[in-house]
Amino acid sequence: MRLRTRVRQDRPADVPVAGDALAPSDSAVQLAAGHVELPAPARLALTAGWNLAESLGLPVLAYAVAGRLGGPGPGMAAAAATVWLTAAIRKVLTGSIPGLLVISGLVLTLQAGLVLATGSVLLFLLQFPVANLALGIVFARTAPTGRPLVAQLAAEVVALRRPSAAHPGLDNFFRTVTWLWAGIFAASAIGLAVLLAAVPAPVFLLFTTVVTVAGVAAGTLLSVLWFIRMLRRCDLRVRFGHA
Repeated sequence: MRLRTRVRQDRPADVPVAGDALAPSDSAVQLAAGHVELPAPARLALTAGWNLAESLGLPVLAYAVAGRLGGPGPGMAAAAATVWLTAAIRKVLTGSIPGLLVISGLVLTLQAGLVLATGSVLLFLLQFPVANLALGIVFARTAPTGRPLVAQLAAEVVALRRPSAAHPGLDNFFRTVTWLWAGIFAASAIGLAVLLAAVPAPVFLLFTTVVTVAGVAAGTLLSVLWFIRMLRRCDLRVRFGHA
């Protein structure tokens, strides 16, 4: 009587199986398979709101308080100081500083410098088109590079996770939308410069608010619509993370 032995082949150590610690997680597989990931809606709103509060809400509050007590110059200085203080706290607590916070700090520092150096009402008003021009230059400089600014802001402000492999359609989207925002800020700068020369100061300040809000709203809407169009053309899907 012969005994037949069956030889069991061990799997190679570098081949992961389901349940193995070496096996890629479902998240990694799905992202590699053509998904982009956003946080759960509640967390998405919290993340975006926190970033906007740091970069816009806190400096506006600081400007309102200091401007009421000491005028436009101290108000702008307080706004810039608030942003840089927030950036320092971020650096200590997390080890990094969000790009939106850096942009806000640089623009406010430029504005504060113009106002404090001259004390001129004209230069106080001129800061608005100059700030928009500076933003347009910042966006335009990063658009043709491998790290367009919109891609960085999407990762920081809304915690967008991209596929692990490079995706030409997604990369082209971020470059194109970065150019879009550069154009919006440049157009706002030109429009505000024309208004500054044509209308009285109180009317100009009113138009500054209208132009800024309209430009940001239009840019956001176009960016979202472009993003949806890109997802459809490139066969990408959005996946929401866990709450």
